[in-house]
Parts: sequence; C-alpha cells; structure tokens
Amino acid sequence: MVFFMLKSSIRRVLPEFETTYNELFDGLESELAQKGKALFNDAGEQAAFRFLGRAYLETNPEETKIGKDGPKLISTWVLFNLGPLLRLGLPWFVEEPLLHTFRLPPALIKKNYNKLYEFFESFSSPIIKHAESLGISKEEAVHNILFTICFNTFGGIKILFPNTLKWIGRAGTNLHTQLAAEIRGAIKNHGGKVTMAAMEQMPLMKSVVYESLRIEPPVALQYGKAKRDLTIESHDAIFKVKEGEMLFGYQPFATKDPKVFDRPEEFVPDRFVGAGEELLKYVTWSNGPETEGPTVGNKQCAGKDFVVLITRLFVVELFRRYDSFDIEVAASPLGAKVTLTSLKRARL
Repeated sequence: MVFFMLKSSIRRVLPEFETTYNELFDGLESELAQKGKALFNDAGEQAAFRFLGRAYLETNPEETKIGKDGPKLISTWVLFNLGPLLRLGLPWFVEEPLLHTFRLPPALIKKNYNKLYEFFESFSSPIIKHAESLGISKEEAVHNILFTICFNTFGGIKILFPNTLKWIGRAGTNLHTQLAAEIRGAIKNHGGKVTMAAMEQMPLMKSVVYESLRIEPPVALQYGKAKRDLTIESHDAIFKVKEGEMLFGYQPFATKDPKVFDRPEEFVPDRFVGAGEELLKYVTWSNGPETEGPTVGNKQCAGKDFVVLITRLFVVELFRRYDSFDIEVAASPLGAKVTLTSLKRARL
C-alpha cells in the first residue's frame, strides 16, 4: 500500500513541491521584511503538510475542514508517541516522571487523532480502494495512511529540513555560492526545469544532502528484538546476541565512526563527491546502508528514496531562489529551531 502511494504520486511530487515551497519562501520573505527575522519551523511544517496533501491525496489540507490545524494535531500525537525519547528542557525531576517513566495516556489525544483520521478517510479513496483489493480493511488502511504520512513522512520533514538548513547555513557563503552555481547551471542545461536528470548533474548538492543525513540522522535511535541467535562485529570486538534479546542502536555510533569518516564531527559538504561516493555504504540513517534498498526481509525505511528526493528538492528550490542566507539556531525537542535573519535573492 505504501509503495502504491509513492508510485501513484510520482508525477505530482516535483511540481507540487515547487509550488508549495515557493509559497513558503514568499511567506518567509514577507515576515522577514516586517519583523527582521522569520522562524522557519512553523511555516515549514505548514508547507510540509500542504505538500504531502497535494502530492499524495491531490488535496490542499488548508482548504478542507482540517484547515491549518494539521501540523499542530500531528505534533501533539507525535509527542505522545515519542515522549520517552524527548527532552523538553525541563528539570530532570519533572521530565523523568512526566515523559520517561510512564506511557502518556492515549485518551488525551484521541480527539486530535480522530480529526486526522476523518481527514484521511475523506481524501484517500484511491489508496483505500487499493488497500481493500489487497485484503486490508478500510479502517486499517486509513490508520496506515495516517501513520505513513503523518508520523513517518511529516515527522521526518519536521526534523530533517530544519537540520539541513542549519548545517548549510552554518557552512557559510562559499558553499552557498557553489551550490547556487551548480544548481542553476544544471537546471539551465535541462530546459530551465527541475527534473530528476537535472538533479543527477548536481554532485555537490547530492553530497550536501547525504552529509546532512550522516552527521545528524533524523531518527537516531532504533530498537528491535533479535529473531535468531547472531553475532555483531565492530572493528575490534564481536558481540553475541541471543534470540529474543532487545537490541538498541544509536545511529551516530556508525555515522560518526572515526575509522570510516575523516573529521566525523564536522560537516564536510563535498564528502560524498567523486570517490567519496564509496562511503555511502556507511550512511545508515534509513536503518540500512544508503547503497541498499528496503525489502520485505529487512527493516529499512520504505520511503528512503522519497526522503532523499524531497530533501534534494528543498536544497534545489532554496538555491534556485537565493544566493545566500543567514540563520540563528536554537535547541528544539525534535531537530533544530531555525530562524532566518536574511535571505539574499538570486541576482539576475
């Protein structure tokens, strides 16, 4: 069902992304002109949900009963699901018993969840019909559509786009200039349009996206029970795991391995350009090597390639429009809180 969603939306993704994120940038520019700064996160989340509605469901959520409440409803639901992993900056003696000791009662967010359910039930008819042809009930299909779009995709964008903006912003004007030249040159060579072929001619842009995923994986923690006895090897040790034992994985242990990556704690924009592509097999943000794909037999992110695609599109649309930008960064329970302090429009 998930792959049907992705396949059926393929012709809408690029044009709807361009439309939606140009709307986002228009709004950020207006806020910047009025206030001298513009918070990316809230506006970015509205744009993300609007894009996903348009791309997957051919519907702008803001023109439906749910209005602009979608991101707020999703964020509340995600908070309750990820509470044990979050840090809100409260004193430990408040945060530990409140978030990390007991499961938050689902009844508190049932009303919000039902609003999301009703939205997806109303606007997901083709996906639901396909699910029913596979023997999946309508109710189960709607729950899965909601989870896929809201938790997996929207939740990923909520973390990944601000983090990507943060790392590129901190890298400075020299990188911005290189990205703008590469991106605009490739688009010009492909008829002035953003296409898959054009993006394949942007090695620095692709490397920057992979480096963002490497240095700060959007989902840093994984859990799973061993289905059989196995051994896990590191560079210098072997660990025996028994069937049924709980495994915990912390992505940065792998993605910042100093025996694999030079200057692992630094954001190196061109790390994966040219011969550096060989290192992609060690980029495991998707719960598996970047050089491999999801299958029925593994737990790799089913939307792995979609996440890479839309993050590339985000960087492309950013530098298609701007020469450079400046930011301020603060901590956030999920990802970074990014405030834009300047946006320098592309010079004709």
